[in-house]
Amino acid sequence: MKTVVSEKGQITIPKTLRNQLGIRPRQILDVNEDRGRLVVTKSDSTDPVEGVFGILDLGRSTDQVMATLRGRANTK
Repeated sequence: MKTVVSEKGQITIPKTLRNQLGIRPRQILDVNEDRGRLVVTKSDSTDPVEGVFGILDLGRSTDQVMATLRGRANTK
């Protein structure tokens, strides 16, 4: 596969490779040079929010939790 370097120095990673390697939008990639070759690897850094998103279960709906946090009586 080939890609073209833009005037800003940007490249597009072909969709086939992005899908195959699991590269998502806004994902951080490490770029290095190795014996005249450009080497791009997925960074180990993970989003701390992504790691815990959706694991909290309070037994109530989001609307009920928000009403409690805002000091409103629970009407549901």
